[in-house]
Amino acid sequence: MHEFELIAQCFSQSGRARTDVPIGVGDDGAVIQVRDGFDLVVTTDTMVEGVHFFPDVDPRALGHKLVAVNVSDLAAMGAEPCWLSLALTLPKVDTPWLQAFAEGLSETADYYNCQLVGGDTTRGPLTLTLSAKGIVPRGKALTRSNAKVGDYIYVTGTLGDAALGLKLVQEQVDVSKKHRAHILQRFHYPTARVAIGQALRNIASSAMDISDGLCGDLPHILARSKVGAIVDVAKIPMSQALKDSCDWQAALQCALSGGEDYELLFTVPENKRGSLEVLLSPYGVPVTCIGRITGAAGKLELRHLDQPFVYQHQGYEHF
Repeated sequence: MHEFELIAQCFSQSGRARTDVPIGVGDDGAVIQVRDGFDLVVTTDTMVEGVHFFPDVDPRALGHKLVAVNVSDLAAMGAEPCWLSLALTLPKVDTPWLQAFAEGLSETADYYNCQLVGGDTTRGPLTLTLSAKGIVPRGKALTRSNAKVGDYIYVTGTLGDAALGLKLVQEQVDVSKKHRAHILQRFHYPTARVAIGQALRNIASSAMDISDGLCGDLPHILARSKVGAIVDVAKIPMSQALKDSCDWQAALQCALSGGEDYELLFTVPENKRGSLEVLLSPYGVPVTCIGRITGAAGKLELRHLDQPFVYQHQGYEHF
């Protein structure tokens, strides 16, 4: 199959058809219309076979995950996801694999109201690069750089399930039949917290998504905001599946360092905590306060029930 046939067959109709895309896939470039009064938010992620995913992964799940992890970055900035560009490097043309991958990508793009507007295909080791673009009302983008001393630190959902899912796929742990589906779903099919991210625009002082583990990601907010933090590990939210499958120390390691949860990590000033609870209650996603911002610039202090807690593991690093 030639390159242009491949594009036409698998990707020409990926995602929801948006009225702000007069020219999409098929030309030298896409033409998109950005609304007046909005800023454009752009993020890019690359997934490499053998580094970010296993060779035998379900290609439909891979298509889903590629979209979700990019959209999660937009969610962390309070943006509305809109457009996607895909750069696909393939060792060979495997039509059934490509069709399944494209279906997973298209279904997830459609769910988040995105449209694939362009990209590129090349030959080489299997590598997937997606650029996601979204919009946010002018001046309202959430960043990592505005946390203030006294702010409260929150996370959405539960942490550690994806890390346990990775261990399960690697056959390093055994998970009961009761919990296997949940754990594998959290690993292969993460959910981007788009609606919550948009709801936080006027409440959160800083935000990011958790992709490399809480202990790896929170320091990014501390560095950018020039603040410190105290986190009570006893307050870290964990699912019943994680707690039933591991002892507390192992579960905590998954929650603090595992990564790939794609939950939101954000800070809120004290005078907006009441608004937070009211505003987020309709979304049905638990939000947990796990600590507070301090003036000790760059210092992340872990505690367990007000006692110092020593923890050596850090978040995932590529190099």
